Amino acid sequence: MSDQLQKFMFDAAPVRGEYVSLDATWRAVLERHDYPAPVRHLLGEMMAAAALLTANVKFDGALVLQLHGDGPVTMAVVECNADLTMRATAKYSGEIADDSTLKSLVNVNGRAHFAITLDPRVKQPGQQPYQGVVPLSDEHGPLPDMASVLEHYMHHSEQLDTRLWLASDETHAVGILLQKLPGHGGTAGSGAEHAPEEDEDTWNRVCQLGNTLKRDEMLSTDRETMLHRLFWEETVRVFDPQPTAFRCTCSRERVANMLRTLGEAEVMSVFDERPNVEVACEFCRQTYQFDKVDAAQLFTEPPHAAPAGQH
Repeated sequence: MSDQLQKFMFDAAPVRGEYVSLDATWRAVLERHDYPAPVRHLLGEMMAAAALLTANVKFDGALVLQLHGDGPVTMAVVECNADLTMRATAKYSGEIADDSTLKSLVNVNGRAHFAITLDPRVKQPGQQPYQGVVPLSDEHGPLPDMASVLEHYMHHSEQLDTRLWLASDETHAVGILLQKLPGHGGTAGSGAEHAPEEDEDTWNRVCQLGNTLKRDEMLSTDRETMLHRLFWEETVRVFDPQPTAFRCTCSRERVANMLRTLGEAEVMSVFDERPNVEVACEFCRQTYQFDKVDAAQLFTEPPHAAPAGQH
């Protein structure tokens, strides 16, 4: 296992695939948080999915998956940058049963909200991040898992047939994506007139092969073995892998700018009860402290822009 994303293509049809394995990247999140197993599984699958989706977007910025629920899990957020550096966090309360479903975790009363946001690294004046709302149910009822939610979104919002298989445990988060690209294979004089049927056959076949995957198999098998085991009868072009890593983009400057938005009166009122204003990053647990002098300077000095690449 290693922290890498591997892209591949099928020669028989315009179908592309990706495989991602998050090991140290995922463990860096878990070292900072103690999540019950169902919350851990959900967040790990969201991390794998975020890497897979980010690798398909030609975009200089961050892709953010945000899940806000009305169940025990009130929030789960994953941020993946274009270079596949990532961070993630979740909030939950109360007892969580080991057999919890996606609905029982976040969508108890049907008021959960899930969104995919593309946040550009450098914003133009007036530019707002693009956000797509992702339904957690379809015409048949609640969708059972994160893979189904994202497949439904990609098919109906992006008009791309997409299949995902996701798994995570306390050490690994793994994902596989298959996507049928627009257009058909073949060239003039080489049987192109039969390409649509060939495309559909290849798509259906590789999806059926993906459906044979078991969670334990995904978490215990390395990338090369997995792809060979699944697609050994297919002609597959494999591209150079891309590394992934955990990286938090918090900074003292960003926290200072956040405190300014609260207003001087509210910030200074904290000193009535404690000697410092203390803010902890929800992602990496880094703590930033501001004493009374620091806090006063926040409102006498001009704000500093966050360094490039931070969101």
